[in-house]
Amino acid sequence: MKKWLTSGKVFAFAMALLLTSCQNEDSEIQNQENTAQKVSITDLKKETTASNSALPEIVQTQINDSKANLEKYLKNDLQITGISALGKISTQKGLEISQELISEKSTFIASGNILEPEKLKIGTIGTIGTLSSGDELTTTQTELKNLVGKEITLNSDVLEISWNYKGNTFTTLCFYNESGIIWDNVLGGLVMIDTRGNEEKSNSSQAKVSSTWYKQWWTANWLWGSKRGEIGYKITIYYTGSSVSNVDVSDWGSISLGKAKSESKVTKKTGAYGQCRYALGLCTPTGSLSFNSSNFSVSFSGLGSNIVSNGTKSLYP
Repeated sequence: MKKWLTSGKVFAFAMALLLTSCQNEDSEIQNQENTAQKVSITDLKKETTASNSALPEIVQTQINDSKANLEKYLKNDLQITGISALGKISTQKGLEISQELISEKSTFIASGNILEPEKLKIGTIGTIGTLSSGDELTTTQTELKNLVGKEITLNSDVLEISWNYKGNTFTTLCFYNESGIIWDNVLGGLVMIDTRGNEEKSNSSQAKVSSTWYKQWWTANWLWGSKRGEIGYKITIYYTGSSVSNVDVSDWGSISLGKAKSESKVTKKTGAYGQCRYALGLCTPTGSLSFNSSNFSVSFSGLGSNIVSNGTKSLYP
């Protein structure tokens, strides 16, 4: 009986140690969370120096033009209500704080094409769209953090932009330099794309024409209107009379601060017509594009503004 009591005391002591250890771990995690939550714009201000000049004219123009396009396409749903200069990032710690502030789950972000208002997504990184946890959320946060050091560097200037989205207010950090805006989670997250695309073809009305071509492309613009990226393809057929003897196809894709993919191949080289397949896509940096060679198509995943076009084009003499 005495032996059993001793064992019971040892067991109780071990359980107490285990509970204390768990409580300490919980406390440590909570402390880490509290520390992360304390990183704020106030902390960033301490790592900046005052800018020596007024807002560069190009940045002011980009903001004004963005306001005009938001008004044109979204009416009063999304508005810039104010801007405040924070200063120039002067320390490595300032870059690290910037990383956290633009990628934290409670930070606001936007994605979509403002020419398609019904498809816009605007909210916190942790809740927007289908994102709540897991790989997609991690990928989005990682891609945003990767902008710091590559695009956002020491001596980049910072603005705090105030927004109103359908009556809800929030702020974003806008990084810029003398050449213009570098990144903002809303200004950089949204795009302007005419989803109908553009097309052009050669003039086949000339006599004895032995070749003709067709080109189609889609252009993505920054929110302020200037070109940001493009995807497209061009097919050319060579023929004699009504018989095609050869076909060429080319493709292209590029975007500033984002990702692009383009693939094309000839599927009919001779006969009554020429034919090609194309697979094209572009997106902002927080999304991903993949090419499937088995069905020859590009697909998009994740969070980000994007356009994808997969199809077949036939061209006759």
